[in-house]
Amino acid sequence: MTTELSPGERVTSIDGFATEEPGGVAPHPLLPALAAEYLGTFILVFFGVGAVNAAVATGAQQGLWQVAVVWAVGVSLGIYTAAALSGAHLNPAVTIAAAVYEGFSWWRVVPYAIAQTAGAASASLVLYGLFSEAIVEFERRHGLLRGGPGSELSAMMFGEYFPNPAIFGTAEEAWRIVTPATAFMAELVGTAMLAFLIGAVTRDRNPVRPSSGAAPLLIGLGVAAIISVIAPLTQAGLNPARDFGPRLVAYAMGWGEIAIPGPRGGWLGVYVVAPILGALIGWGAHRALAAKLPPR
Repeated sequence: MTTELSPGERVTSIDGFATEEPGGVAPHPLLPALAAEYLGTFILVFFGVGAVNAAVATGAQQGLWQVAVVWAVGVSLGIYTAAALSGAHLNPAVTIAAAVYEGFSWWRVVPYAIAQTAGAASASLVLYGLFSEAIVEFERRHGLLRGGPGSELSAMMFGEYFPNPAIFGTAEEAWRIVTPATAFMAELVGTAMLAFLIGAVTRDRNPVRPSSGAAPLLIGLGVAAIISVIAPLTQAGLNPARDFGPRLVAYAMGWGEIAIPGPRGGWLGVYVVAPILGALIGWGAHRALAAKLPPR
């Protein structure tokens, strides 16, 4: 991930290479960085969303924690793939927070977000190719008409819904369990916790931070823990690219308005705006706390 620094320190990558460009600091050459963000997010989504596909369509995973552990593996492998070339943001919310707090080039925010979303969508297309027949059988068994009312029970294998359809169902009575305001706060709090944890395990001045090789494992474990708390409410998006890329695939593959804008609407606020605000809050909170740490 992007190296965390105290105020006044320069942002560098794990290899120590940084360059200036309009709008801030560019730690890596642009085209390799975009390729790394694409591939890292592809890997993250392939394993994470793939675990959701396998759990819902086939019952391969039993219980939320098993899915969360696969997400942890996907996050860690995605970071290992991208870190040396891009800083391994893999999440537009993290990229924006890096630009706000760490001087990361604003000129790169949109290209990074596009690469991340494209990686997420590409992985979802591959997963749809692998699981399409299993999804059709799942819909047949549950009497679902793709794109019709209640088909978020199968669309949830790609985009996300609140409350979690696999736990609370899709009837309108379930909507009272998790209101749009609750869903917004859940995604905000979950992403704030993620951003705070990223800072905790990557800041140079933290005397007990892990080695750069161990940090991705701990970040992945943190994601699994957050999913275990937040996923029953909103499926725990925590990442606008993770939600929007797969949601676009679901829209194109027949779920239509069930995918975008969704049966309740509000997906843009809950799964895009809330994670961005959460990352800003969590990252800012950690910077404020870490400013009290003595220099190393």
